[in-house]
Amino acid sequence: QVQLVESGGGLVQPGGSLRLSCAASGLSFNIRAMAWYRQAPGKQREWVALTTSAETTNYRDSVKGRFTISRDNAKNTVYLEMNNLKVEDTAVYYCNSGTSWGKGTLVTVSS
Repeated sequence: QVQLVESGGGLVQPGGSLRLSCAASGLSFNIRAMAWYRQAPGKQREWVALTTSAETTNYRDSVKGRFTISRDNAKNTVYLEMNNLKVEDTAVYYCNSGTSWGKGTLVTVSS
């Protein structure tokens, strides 16, 4: 049974930084592409960033240059480093392994 557990969310001021983590179990982590999604209040869930098994990465345009996705295969963990956060980044952030979802971690950007 695949389990994905996100952590690291919180309240941060505009321009601040947060680092999200997603600990995975029950899957062959090192061969899986892993992704982060987010869902803002009243909006649909949207894709944010992806890291493949070869550690290539891709980002939605609105976070390019501010967010960095990375993975540690020894720890079965994927990270999302978020810098220069904006109010519009406020959302619940979810980890995805292709077929499974975590429960999410809330990021609130507010002054």
